[in-house]
Amino acid sequence: MLLRIKKGWELPESAATPESLYLRRRDFIKTAAAGSLLLGAGGLLGACDDAPSQTAMAEGGAVGEADPSAHLYPVERNLRYRLDRDLTDERDATTYNNFYEFGSSKTIHEKAQQLPLRPWNVAISGMVEKPMTLDIDDLLSKMPLEERLYRHRCVEAWSMAVPWSGFPLRALVDLAQPLSSAKYLKMVTFQDSDVAPGQKAAWYPWPYVEGLTMAEARNDLAFIATGLYGKPIPKQNGAPLRLAVPWKYGFKSLKSIVLFEFTDKKPLSFWEEIQGSEYGFWANVNPEVSHPRWSQASERVLGTDERVPTLLYNGYGEFVADLYSGMEKSERLFM
Repeated sequence: MLLRIKKGWELPESAATPESLYLRRRDFIKTAAAGSLLLGAGGLLGACDDAPSQTAMAEGGAVGEADPSAHLYPVERNLRYRLDRDLTDERDATTYNNFYEFGSSKTIHEKAQQLPLRPWNVAISGMVEKPMTLDIDDLLSKMPLEERLYRHRCVEAWSMAVPWSGFPLRALVDLAQPLSSAKYLKMVTFQDSDVAPGQKAAWYPWPYVEGLTMAEARNDLAFIATGLYGKPIPKQNGAPLRLAVPWKYGFKSLKSIVLFEFTDKKPLSFWEEIQGSEYGFWANVNPEVSHPRWSQASERVLGTDERVPTLLYNGYGEFVADLYSGMEKSERLFM
């Protein structure tokens, strides 16, 4: 008799939002935005029932601005990636954000609407067979889009659980055809201080830079998010491309990427350059390793008053623990 041992991050399918309800909700929101069902919507409208700007943010753009990629969503859910908790309400996930390019407040979603999404070019450079620059829509057409339910753990000790849409980072690595001498993938966000006033702060080392080892970039969990809640990803959540590496603290998941550079030198990441004693290159989640100014043993679940225990690698150890085997004594893996 074959026994299947439940993984630490898994949840019975009954605990996830049924796909039929999820798709009906999206259709309902579209109808409501058109003006025919604005009355009596109640809780079904979630993130977009109190003002037109909320509808715009959920759709990833300013009022009246249509995202050219909207027809791609929703995409099929990959059932390999499940949750141990309910999905975070869409309103909470799209209005409580860090995006330092636009400022340091958590209510940055309104300012982030200034970010233009087209034209948006993505460069692939460095130690690759053939450097290239792709228009975002051309890149999306080449990638295998799917939806994944992921937990997200911020270094500030709050967490959320969201349905990202996008593609495995490995697919982009395969497209790039890196040389065998490439050891790291450096990623860089956009820089335009006329659009993003936070980039006028000279004490930050703009643009935002992050990096992964090639082994991490090829790991099954590493994901490039292009959508959220069955729609194009909102600007405040990192449109049109953001990294999602759920076993690491959230500051590793940089937003609004314009460059993927393959290199043999370890990138100096944004927060590592600012305060390397608190924010390291690896930034893997570990409840037993405290931040210098607070404990990481538990986390506040966004949208609730609930605190839950934090799990090693945010509960994704089955996927990633082997990446770091034997490195514990030589590297600061957990902060």
